[in-house]
Amino acid sequence: MDGNLPDLGEDRGVQPDFLHNSAPASIEMPELDQTSTDRFFNRELSWLQFNWRVLEEAENPRLPLLERVRMLSISGTNLDEFYSVRVAGLRELERNGIETPALDGRTPQVQLVAIDAEARLLMQKQQDCWVDLIAEMEKVGIDILVRSELNEADRIYLKQVFVDQIFPILTPLAIDPAHPFPFIPNTGLTLALQMKRKRDKRVLQSLLPIPAQVQRFIPLPDGEAGTQRLIMLEEVLLEFLDQLFPGYTVDGHCSFRLLRDSDLELEDEAEDLLREFETALKRRRRGEVIRMTISAGAPPPLRDVILGALGLKSDETIEVNGLLGVSDLGALILDSRKDLQWSEFKPRVPERVQDFDGDIFAAIRQKDMLLHHPYETFDIVVEFLRQAARDPAVVAIKQTLYRTSNESSIVEALCEAAEEGKSVTALVELKARFDEAANIRQSRR
Repeated sequence: MDGNLPDLGEDRGVQPDFLHNSAPASIEMPELDQTSTDRFFNRELSWLQFNWRVLEEAENPRLPLLERVRMLSISGTNLDEFYSVRVAGLRELERNGIETPALDGRTPQVQLVAIDAEARLLMQKQQDCWVDLIAEMEKVGIDILVRSELNEADRIYLKQVFVDQIFPILTPLAIDPAHPFPFIPNTGLTLALQMKRKRDKRVLQSLLPIPAQVQRFIPLPDGEAGTQRLIMLEEVLLEFLDQLFPGYTVDGHCSFRLLRDSDLELEDEAEDLLREFETALKRRRRGEVIRMTISAGAPPPLRDVILGALGLKSDETIEVNGLLGVSDLGALILDSRKDLQWSEFKPRVPERVQDFDGDIFAAIRQKDMLLHHPYETFDIVVEFLRQAARDPAVVAIKQTLYRTSNESSIVEALCEAAEEGKSVTALVELKARFDEAANIRQSRR
């Protein structure tokens, strides 16, 4: 652990209870040298401590089981974004030979070493947590199966699923001198295969990108007593490789997953900032590989080919004995098991709006109104804009937007107001990390 950060001890899963436990005894702090770098926390290592706390919620037995799965998924998504942006920025500084220390006294190189050590611990804890959650889900009727646990009826069912839904969108790719190594997108999960042709024992190495269009967990027919059974997509692919590579036997395989540099480098004084963002987004898709995770036990020749093609060193990869892509676990939040999730929260409609039969202008004409989300419904804001669009006394609407969704009710209401002849001005934040493309699309609307 870093000396500037609190040591959480071996058991990071201990949950503090501030409401019922007495306050700890006060501690006299040593004199602090106001000129020392020790008075600063390192930004990146502090962020990793935050993500440890997210992961601890996945271990918290007081949370509903599928909410714990959700928290594990969030910890994975957080770590992916951290590497794609923050670590990518540090790597750029290191490559350019910049050794200027941060306020805490650490150079980019020192920070990267510390981040790597702590992130590896965090990722191992994620795998341990996932194993525990699999066992907990099995107790409540949700089974995550592997190939060896399938029965004949399961194989017949999965073969039909494979032929109808998966096979048409698979693209096996040979990797040899005649076929250049393909481009693997950010967060792309790929199955690597080492095979031998039965006829003449010729060795073939191939990649099978796992399509993002297919759900990561494939449902199987329910088991006894209504048990819900699922199997991971890569297990299905391995089960039916003979359909993709007839005449070959598989000598070895592994999976790997890439994270690419997703940090946007922009010229703030660009003449056309919107176009500058669009160009940067296109560059981001093909950013440099920042981290590769690879399944344990990969055949050495196959591993060497992958590392060489991606320009990675052995110490720049993380071997994972378990699940690659922890962020994908959000797919296990099953709609059919609401009993294992937080009960749905229904926000209230302010009484004053109800008193005026939904007329928001009348409600605020009586008195200013403060909405507290999510406890009070956001639908009031959308309805306010819709009423403004239809109100002949309204001549202009001015709105600031930070993040929008693909089907934004706010943008719909603003478009309606513009079509009604109102003067509508919307200031859209382009640099909303990982929502830039959605905001550009909405700003064009």
